[in-house]
Amino acid sequence: MKKLFQLYWAFFKIGLFTIGGGYAMLPLMEREAVDNHKWVTREEMLDIYTLSQCTPGVIAVNTATFIGKQEKGVLGAIAGTLGVITPSLVIISIIAAFFTSFSDNPYVIHAFAGIRCAVAALMVHFVIGMIKKKSINNPIQIGILLASFITVAFLKVSPIIVIVVAGVLGFLLFDARAKEEKANE
Repeated sequence: MKKLFQLYWAFFKIGLFTIGGGYAMLPLMEREAVDNHKWVTREEMLDIYTLSQCTPGVIAVNTATFIGKQEKGVLGAIAGTLGVITPSLVIISIIAAFFTSFSDNPYVIHAFAGIRCAVAALMVHFVIGMIKKKSINNPIQIGILLASFITVAFLKVSPIIVIVVAGVLGFLLFDARAKEEKANE
């Protein structure tokens, strides 16, 4: 029961103090799950991020669900999921009740402009962190990263298509590379 509460509380804090959606939560999730609680390794966390991005739903919720499941089974998945979504549900309900009365307020408009900048910075920080941690560390991965970015940012191809193609390319290129290395042994 204590572990279920730890899962709920850790993800509740992340959900409560992170503004900007799932991607903004990822650095905090990594700190909690890898550094503070040692629930997963850094490499497992990257795999969970990848799987969470490829499955339907919000990446932060999927990540909390996968970590909870890994730690405590189905009940852990429920605890992690509820922990990360509870703050959002409460905050959104309160905001929705009062939004029309302050949505045109210039102070609110300017505050949201500043918050968008901070969220963008958190996402850039996350990407740089992934590169620094050597999760993208060879020419094939760098090529897939750059091609994916260019395809989504400039050619306006659906991210879903890019993810599927990148997965297929990764499989084919790394499978061919592994077979070549095995043949050279």
